[in-house]
Amino acid sequence: MGEDNQSKSGEIKALQLGIDLGMKIIDTAEMYGNGDSERLVGEAIQRRREDVFLVSKVYPHHAGLDKIAAACENSLKRLRTDRLDLYLLHWRGRVPLEETIEGMERLKKEGKILRWGVSNFDTDDMQELWNTPDCSHCAVNQVLYHLGSRGIDFDLLPWQRKHHIPIMAYSPLAQGGSLRKQLLSDPVIEEIAQKYNVKPLQIALAWTIRTNHVIAIPKAVQEHHVLENAEAASIELTEEDLHRLDKVFPKPQKKIPLDII
Repeated sequence: MGEDNQSKSGEIKALQLGIDLGMKIIDTAEMYGNGDSERLVGEAIQRRREDVFLVSKVYPHHAGLDKIAAACENSLKRLRTDRLDLYLLHWRGRVPLEETIEGMERLKKEGKILRWGVSNFDTDDMQELWNTPDCSHCAVNQVLYHLGSRGIDFDLLPWQRKHHIPIMAYSPLAQGGSLRKQLLSDPVIEEIAQKYNVKPLQIALAWTIRTNHVIAIPKAVQEHHVLENAEAASIELTEEDLHRLDKVFPKPQKKIPLDII
């Protein structure tokens, strides 16, 4: 969002509608649109800051002690706020994890962020993180996860459950490409969607958030998509539904490298 001025008004309305419907987490990053996404979010949440759980992400090359404070301050200015509810390392870079965590902890003490976490960390990355000081303060790991991309079900998701760190699933509807088409046209998903009188992608989203260990952040810029995403939260898939979906989109039986887009 925020990369096309002609879409700006509609994108702001979509974000505000989501807030009205109870979808209070808004996720952005300094990378998106070179800051334009943060600017758009900042405009959308004016006078509604207390209604929102605001998340942004820092570039890996800005995650050292010499740059992270300035990067966070720039994000805060673009977002027109005095603090982030959650600040994520966007992906692993060359800066040592200990240094990034120290920077995050300093930002917490200053009140600039309330929590910190990571993004695009695989199991080995999380294990390395867990061996650093203040590791237990990591609030979340944001990764790609949907019915057609279940690699984390093999080891990362169980590891995070054990260590009480939730998953934040980005692209939970497999934005674009053949996988999204498969989610839209698969006969089993279609049958389950008809059962609940909803659309196939709503079933896919309901599957992603079927437990209390995963939060999903689907993108939506059209009002009817925002409404459909909100409705998906009320779909309670049965064990039979889940079993049928597992047959079509099986859980991996071996380690699969983390999908990243």
